[in-house]
Amino acid sequence: MLDLIFKNCTLPDGRKNIDIGVAQGRIVAMEPALKAEAAQTVDAGGQLVTSPFVDAHFHMDSTLSFGLPRVNQSGTLLEGIALWGELKPLLTQEALVERALAYCDWAVARGLLAIRSHVDVCDPRLLATEALLHVREKVKPYLDLQLVAFPQDGVLRAPGALDNLKRALDMGVDVVGGIPHFERTMQDGSESVRILCELAAERGLRVDMHCDESDDPLSRHIETLAYHTQRLGLQGRVTGSHLTSMHSMDNYYVSKLIPLIREAGVSAIANPLINITLQGRHDTYPKRRGMTRVPELMAAGVPVAFGHDCVMDPWYSLGSGDMLEVAHMGLHVGQMTGQDAMRACFEAVTTTPAKILGLDDTGLAVGKRADLVLLQARDAVEALRLRATRLMVLRAGQVVATTPPATATLNLPGRPGEVSFQTPAR
Repeated sequence: MLDLIFKNCTLPDGRKNIDIGVAQGRIVAMEPALKAEAAQTVDAGGQLVTSPFVDAHFHMDSTLSFGLPRVNQSGTLLEGIALWGELKPLLTQEALVERALAYCDWAVARGLLAIRSHVDVCDPRLLATEALLHVREKVKPYLDLQLVAFPQDGVLRAPGALDNLKRALDMGVDVVGGIPHFERTMQDGSESVRILCELAAERGLRVDMHCDESDDPLSRHIETLAYHTQRLGLQGRVTGSHLTSMHSMDNYYVSKLIPLIREAGVSAIANPLINITLQGRHDTYPKRRGMTRVPELMAAGVPVAFGHDCVMDPWYSLGSGDMLEVAHMGLHVGQMTGQDAMRACFEAVTTTPAKILGLDDTGLAVGKRADLVLLQARDAVEALRLRATRLMVLRAGQVVATTPPATATLNLPGRPGEVSFQTPAR
């Protein structure tokens, strides 16, 4: 006897009428018309069942802090960084934990069951580090929280930042972070990449650097990151986040750069909502889009994920933890409206970031942990179009969130009834 059968599922790869059998928290069968008994049966009714959403780039230490101690009036990246510097001395562990747990609740309700969060380690108290390590353990039964030791003010630029970063890793932070373009010089930026990659290699850790979050086409630290990745044998363990300078680089240089990234086994994370908001601020018109070259990176075989980056914090006053909103914006900014391209954008918030984070126990396959999301959509493209309602969210086979279907009741002359905005069945 199985614990649960999801019947009549549509899967992101296009397969229809698939039944998913779950026992002891794991997927034990995936086939049409599964012949088995189960303690519980859920009829998906042809709707989409997917692996959970994954946010590969977030800042949970600042989330939901909008308005503290003041509002970012200009909405710019630099004022956001300055504002975060004003807020840090006022932070308490209790408030950090409370806001982070509230955001994790939002995430689970949205089917977002894995987050990689950067945590600022430039405060020698490491308050945020301690708070998020506590949150990581608290949410472990229902959400995978991976932490990056992030020297927000520059690992060489900020006094004591390198020692703080090492202390954070000693405390159990998972990933080595950096921000080379924020160091005082290009040379210091390159040196920070070398130091941090060697530290990760020494400790057997992954690397995820804020890299070239700039409109400056000469900000080329991703090239240095790819070099040290290959030199140190870190292939498959290194990520460059943002990479927005690439949208300003000339095509000839990019034609060299992208193959270097691919050869080094470096992944890329774009953050569409934030990249198009914070970049291009010095432009009048024409105005640059701000997001890195997502279609070109994907075409070259570089794993590309989308991140939310910020929700209601000094840099971004909007957001709700909805990775479909992130992917929806990404496909528009990247002009990725072909059918295969849109499906790739769906993968950029589900399966691809799971691989980047090394989450080997998640996915739609027999033997994997039964982390599943039932969406009010008939396929991945419709899920993006509608930012589809998460009807049911499962973690290890247990229901952790449900949401009623999104419908509107009409009272039109001669046409009463309900409408759900889904594509009419064919």
